[in-house]
Amino acid sequence: MQKKISALLLALFLSCFLYGNIYFWTDETGTRHYSNTSPPSGENVQELEESHEIFKKITALENKGHHFKVLRIYDGDTIQVKGLGLVFKVRMVGIDAPEIQYDGQQSQPFSQKAKAYLITLLENKNIHLKSYGTGGYNRQLAEVFVNNENINLKMIRAGLAEVYTGKRPKHLNSQRYLDEEAFAKRAGIGIWAQGNAYKSPRIWRKEHPRK
Repeated sequence: MQKKISALLLALFLSCFLYGNIYFWTDETGTRHYSNTSPPSGENVQELEESHEIFKKITALENKGHHFKVLRIYDGDTIQVKGLGLVFKVRMVGIDAPEIQYDGQQSQPFSQKAKAYLITLLENKNIHLKSYGTGGYNRQLAEVFVNNENINLKMIRAGLAEVYTGKRPKHLNSQRYLDEEAFAKRAGIGIWAQGNAYKSPRIWRKEHPRK
């Protein structure tokens, strides 16, 4: 019976929520944990991959019925959220914000402003997500909504992120992002105020690799 309940709970989490790898383990108290971030060391962790039949059954990408709590804002395009018994990172799909460097390295211009603006939009907020699968570092790629307002687009319109120049999910409406970027460019706001001195975050990462 316990195994059936655990299987049903896992299927519910997955069918309602996300694509990507899921780790699950039972701690010393007998409590079962599920996570799509790096599992703790020292635990007997099992993993379901995207090839698992459960993942093939997932069709609902937009989780309007499920709200998540924002726990942390790392920079202008990456956050940590909690919901459905999971704590995980979200990489805001379709956008690329200026890079914040750590360990004494140089930060990109407007990186702190981008983070500060995202904090004003999301801090202590309940959000819902439209997931586009899993990106690098096992982060969920998603559009973030507060009261049905697309926060990803707001970052572009404010001139505090550019449209992501790498491969974007095919189901993402990229034209909306490009239109918002064109508005910010014409207005010369945020990152676009730098004119010819502006560098894409993608170029900045190559020139300032993290140690």
